[in-house]
Amino acid sequence: MNEEKKAKDATPAGPEKAVEQPAVEQSPENAPEALGEPGAEIRAVGERRGMFGAAGSGDTSGYGGLVAPVVLPGEAQRPFGGWFDTVADKLDALIERVVIHRGEITFHVHRDRLLEVARLLRDDPSLRFEFLSGVSGVHYPGDSGHELHAVYHFGSYTWNRRIRVEVGVPDSDPHVPSLVPLYPAADWHERETWDMFGLQFDGHPSLSRILMPDDWPGHPQRKDYPLGGIPVEYKGATVPPPDQRRSYN
Repeated sequence: MNEEKKAKDATPAGPEKAVEQPAVEQSPENAPEALGEPGAEIRAVGERRGMFGAAGSGDTSGYGGLVAPVVLPGEAQRPFGGWFDTVADKLDALIERVVIHRGEITFHVHRDRLLEVARLLRDDPSLRFEFLSGVSGVHYPGDSGHELHAVYHFGSYTWNRRIRVEVGVPDSDPHVPSLVPLYPAADWHERETWDMFGLQFDGHPSLSRILMPDDWPGHPQRKDYPLGGIPVEYKGATVPPPDQRRSYN
């Protein structure tokens, strides 16, 4: 029997027949199915043109012809798994939807419920999210009625957990309650988010510019802010904007 096995192993293999693979439509790299999250839904909120999606100025990046869909992860369905359900059970009556993406959980909350959610996260003994590590903004011009998002990152030292809370508001009414009374560390984070995106944090003790000069027009990280074309001054010297100092002819 061993001899037969040796003879079989010594037989040269013939050329392998190529197997034609079915065509697969490629998903955006940040879509859930591209990240090993089968069955997860996505929500399209528009398309991005160029490298940065900015409009109103000449393209200087070399990617002016790039067009890519802007997709957001869709709503997750229970059971979420592990401690995700423990937190969700406590917040269930206060949240609009839950998104799980890249192994992280985000609770979408209406701005009218934000203070109540934050207080519960901080004070409930089974939650104990004592730490607000950051507040940031995102601008989705195609997300009708929720063009501006305020994003909060909470951490629990007690339970070694991290979650995200997100609030969407319209461009026409960019008001969100300030969390400084509950989490004083939100002070400078909210100022930066106002400075860069124009989100108004009602109740902040001193909502003012923190990066740009006080008289700076607009909010530079919004998608509708001109890309380039703004002269920058350094100690009296002026550096021309990119579209004036470069030539591609």
